Amino acid sequence: MNKFYSMLGLCRKAGKLIPGSVSVEKGIAKLNVCLVVISEDASENTKKKFITLCNANDIPYIIAGKMFYIGKSIGKGDTAVIGITDENLSNKLLAEAKEVLTNGGE
Repeated sequence: MNKFYSMLGLCRKAGKLIPGSVSVEKGIAKLNVCLVVISEDASENTKKKFITLCNANDIPYIIAGKMFYIGKSIGKGDTAVIGITDENLSNKLLAEAKEVLTNGGE
């Protein structure tokens, strides 16, 4: 999972990451978001809300990571939802998340 969090930090440094549910919701509405990352420990209401928004707008999403570590990797406090605004970075992040989830390692 370390590579996953490192990629989030890279997205933040590149200015291609939107942190927080309100900002991500606005980004989805403007179709500026290529990928939504929802933390595993986000509330059920938050998960349902963003899954519905993503499905309605054909935006891929993943449920991965913990709020504490997502926030720490992007220099913020606990963060339940983030949006990635760059397609190449979102594809790399998706690939990294799939590798972690299928291989169960780092």
